[in-house]
Amino acid sequence: MIIHTQSPDTDPIDVLVLGIGNVLWADEGFGIRAVEALYASYAFPPQVRVMDGGTQGIFLLPYVQQASKLLLFDAIDFALPPGTMKLILDENVPRYMGAKKVSMHQTGFQEVLASASLTGQYPSQLALIGVQPVELDDYGGSLRPAVKARIPEAVEQAVEVLSGWGVKVEERRSLLEADARINPSELDMAPYERRESPGSDSD
Repeated sequence: MIIHTQSPDTDPIDVLVLGIGNVLWADEGFGIRAVEALYASYAFPPQVRVMDGGTQGIFLLPYVQQASKLLLFDAIDFALPPGTMKLILDENVPRYMGAKKVSMHQTGFQEVLASASLTGQYPSQLALIGVQPVELDDYGGSLRPAVKARIPEAVEQAVEVLSGWGVKVEERRSLLEADARINPSELDMAPYERRESPGSDSD
């Protein structure tokens, strides 16, 4: 789990931006790749926490409990054409997270939301930016083109949501140093794709 804030963890967090999924399983990595792209392109004020939540499940509960607003990126089975992107808001988010699970991590995160609600520490506003996956059953594979092509749109959608929540989002003027990125540079999408086995299917 990688956490990036512009203040110490002891500072109050108002907004949590969370990418969930697994980059090792093709389109299940959408959430991680989207949050990486967002953080690489934009800077945020101290009350915003940007995270690669991976497949951490219930271990994400303390972070969700601290947030008054939660923005998620994930691959979601909307039963729509592959590559379709949708924005889901507020009370509909838990329903979509649990309706047609594409991975066990979604079961875990549905439990996170339920547990946060039970403790009375639940975000007042939620947004989910989801993309219908093309392929999941490909260990070591990267995002399929139809899903990868949605990342810029997902990032812009996230900026719109955050701005609507009153978050000051500023475009970065220079590239992030390697040690300031969401994930280590060797996990960046381009190096990761170059390391795919010669027989892997990336279509």
